[in-house]
Amino acid sequence: MCPPGQQPDPHNADTDVGMDMGMDMGMDMDAGRTSDAAFAALLEGSAEELYESAPCGYLSTLMDGTIAKINRTLLGWLGLERESVVGRMRFTDLLTVGGRLYHETHFAPLLRMQGRIQGIALDIKQADGGRLPVLVSSAVKHGSTGEPLLIRTTVFDARDRRAYEEELLRARKAAEEARRASDEARRQAEADRARLQDALAVLQESLLPATLPPVPGVETAVHYRAASPDRLGGDFYDLFPVDGTRFAFFLGDVCGKGPQAAALTSLTRYTLRTAALHDADPVSALTTLNKVLHERYTGSDPRYCTVIFGILEPDPVTGRVTVRLASGGHPPALVLRADGTSDFLRTRGGLIVGVLPEAPFVTAVTTLAPGDTVLLYTDGLTEARTGEDRTTLYGDEALRTFTTGYAGQPPHAVVQALTGLLDGFGDGLDDDTALLALGVPAHPGAASTTAVAG
Repeated sequence: MCPPGQQPDPHNADTDVGMDMGMDMGMDMDAGRTSDAAFAALLEGSAEELYESAPCGYLSTLMDGTIAKINRTLLGWLGLERESVVGRMRFTDLLTVGGRLYHETHFAPLLRMQGRIQGIALDIKQADGGRLPVLVSSAVKHGSTGEPLLIRTTVFDARDRRAYEEELLRARKAAEEARRASDEARRQAEADRARLQDALAVLQESLLPATLPPVPGVETAVHYRAASPDRLGGDFYDLFPVDGTRFAFFLGDVCGKGPQAAALTSLTRYTLRTAALHDADPVSALTTLNKVLHERYTGSDPRYCTVIFGILEPDPVTGRVTVRLASGGHPPALVLRADGTSDFLRTRGGLIVGVLPEAPFVTAVTTLAPGDTVLLYTDGLTEARTGEDRTTLYGDEALRTFTTGYAGQPPHAVVQALTGLLDGFGDGLDDDTALLALGVPAHPGAASTTAVAG
């Protein structure tokens, strides 16, 4: 820096810059020489130090396994002194009993054949009685003429790996146990479900007649299909004599599913049978049922049903059968004629049974000639979901069109065709379905009763 008022000499400035540069270069050279010296010091004796303090164990053995050299790392793992190992112990002396057996039967023979072996998991014994899991790799060193001179072995601490493997095994065992428990629970659930289904099937059968009685001059066919074997259905039917010449029949559907529906079904069946024996008029029977249900289920849990109740009056002279029926909110009966036509036997105005204390019911009458059949069904058939998207209900008219193709055929043929139709609905069948077909044989003396299996 120049005194105040004095300008710097350019020549002196150049000299100062040169001196500064020279000093910097000298300092860099000194730093370089220091670094080289430190690196050289690091390299001096590094081979032996690397051998002794390596992060893995090293040892060299003669061909008979006698330990000729061992590093400090492995000695530390073993908890032994060099003097007690070198020339005094063999490699197999370091191993556990299982390790020695594996060494003799697998390790040593493979090493002799291949000249090297890698990554073998063994356990070595420690002086304090512990066991150390290790991974061992060995290679045979040969002389200039090819003769084996010694065996060089590296030993890696495998405790972390062993812990990881044991954790994997524990997780696998836990997963297997969970799977077995899940399988057992599934098997138990399936067994419980099977027992429940058996019990439900027995109870369901108790709500339906075991067989239908023969009716002179009439053929009958029935079919019942539950939407699910896991729940009780609410559909019902029956056929029974009321006197020496007339027979009563009914088919219906109670609201709900399960035990409550079963109780309602039982009450409905026995009420109708009792009412018919007292007064066989269809309107009278339904009126009695309506009164019983309304009184029984008045309150917070109303119960009701739809039902068709009818009377068969065979005429042995003409071979014809008069059918007089009334409906309480049920889908209309379908009459199939011997001439190939069909039509609904409607009872307009019939109210659902059990909803009101007093309900109107309407009677309809038809006569079945030889070859004619009247078909009763529940809405499980007409409300089946159809189409690719399963959103279209099958409907009454589709049923009429389908059954017209079987007009003139006996009841069992009609019901058998309908069971095939139900099969075709697949998962579109959401509700129980009951079918009851009553017909006059096309040929006298052919009356029969048929239960068509699903």
